[in-house]
Amino acid sequence: MSIWFRPFTLDDLTVHARDTMVEHLAISFTEVGPDYIRGTMPVDRRTHQTMGILHGGASVALAETLGSVGGNLCLDNTSRVCVGQEINANHLRPVPTGVVTGTARPIHLGTRSQVWQIEIHDERERLICISRLTLAVIEREAVPPMRSSS
Repeated sequence: MSIWFRPFTLDDLTVHARDTMVEHLAISFTEVGPDYIRGTMPVDRRTHQTMGILHGGASVALAETLGSVGGNLCLDNTSRVCVGQEINANHLRPVPTGVVTGTARPIHLGTRSQVWQIEIHDERERLICISRLTLAVIEREAVPPMRSSS
C-alpha cells in the first residue's frame, strides 16, 4: 500500500526543484516506491569540502531534500505542509568522487510531525551517511504550491 497522498511523477519533482538548491547541487529524483523516495547527487566541486571529499553539509542537503519532499507528498498540500524541524547525520566514510544515492523512508507519519530516516550510499553500495529528519506538519499559509510538469 502506498503512503503517497496523490499520484506524481519524477518529472513533477524535477519541475518543483527548479531554481532551488536542489538544482544547484544537481540532486536528481530517481525512484519512488510505495514507501520510499530515492535520489542521487554528484560528488564534485559543487559538493566537495576543502579536503576534496563530499561535504557533510551536502549530504545533509540531500537527506533533507529527500525527506522533506517525501513528507510533503504524504499530505494534502492544499491545507497542510511539512517543514524541517530537526536533522542529524552521522558521516561514516569519505567519498572523493562519483555519485551518492539517498533513500528516504518514513519512521513516523503523524498529524503534527513526521520522522524520516535517510541512508546515503556510494557507488559501491557502502553506507556513507545515515540521517534522521523530523518534520513539523503545519497549516498551509503562504507556501507556493508544488509545480507540475503538465
